[in-house]
Amino acid sequence: MKRKGLPLNGWLALDKPLNLTSTQALGKVRWLLNAAKAGHGGTLDPLATGVLPLAFGEATKTVGYMMDATKRYRFTLKFGTQTTTDDLEGEVMATSDVRPTEAVLRAVLPRFTGTISQLPPRFSALKVDGQRAYDLAREGEEFELQPRAVRIDEINLISYTNQELAVMEVTCGKGTYIRSLARDIAQALDSVGHVAELRRLQVGRFSEKDSISLDELSAKVQNTPADQLLLPIETALGDIPALAITEQEAQRLRLGQTVSLLLMSNRDRLLSLPDAVRLNGSPVVALLNGKAVAIAEVAAGELRVVRGFSS
Repeated sequence: MKRKGLPLNGWLALDKPLNLTSTQALGKVRWLLNAAKAGHGGTLDPLATGVLPLAFGEATKTVGYMMDATKRYRFTLKFGTQTTTDDLEGEVMATSDVRPTEAVLRAVLPRFTGTISQLPPRFSALKVDGQRAYDLAREGEEFELQPRAVRIDEINLISYTNQELAVMEVTCGKGTYIRSLARDIAQALDSVGHVAELRRLQVGRFSEKDSISLDELSAKVQNTPADQLLLPIETALGDIPALAITEQEAQRLRLGQTVSLLLMSNRDRLLSLPDAVRLNGSPVVALLNGKAVAIAEVAAGELRVVRGFSS
């Protein structure tokens, strides 16, 4: 059955406001653009604001790569109270009079960089026996979440007010919970704490300067065609190695056929690819005149389609 709406293809970086779920924000934008198909590239909690990448049409095929992208956040850790949700939404479950000095706080942050073990919040979208953890938590059910390895590239203390409100910026990998990070930093300082404010500053190639608010978008759609408000599909694939292909090769890939890279004329192209692509099956973006034709992999000297895009 044909979807209702315009067949839009591309990405839009929304500056998500407070008190909207990512799904609700996506629904509002999809309605404003009258888009037939859409998805979001990374959930933000209702109490979080900032960059929420939204994919339309063919771009939804690249959402998985956006989920894996490096992210950057600014958050405020409030010392003294721990909540059931590790943010402002939950009920207070513990308090502490301990307030670390700025020097002590700075000294502990390196312990939270690199690959660390992190216990996700009980109020999270992770599934436990087929049910969302936040649903079980709201129902008062007993359950256990397992610690997970996450990557923290960098943590910087931006300001520390009255030894109570610590504003930090963190760059991290997939699956990192900032609420858990804030909780664990406070506990490492023999205190308790929760996230009082959270803003996502960047997801992969999408940053604050690329994002647009719902009000700005609502005004722009009055005079600008919806497709002109979107960024190209390739925007989400900027961290994946690219391979330029010919029109003939593009036609083969569109048909799901392989392209040999073992011919002498292709030897330089094959050798120019990173070892991770040539030897380990990492993805490559096949580009025709700068436009993504497919996400592919190299196997046995052949280029094989993993995800194709309609022209």
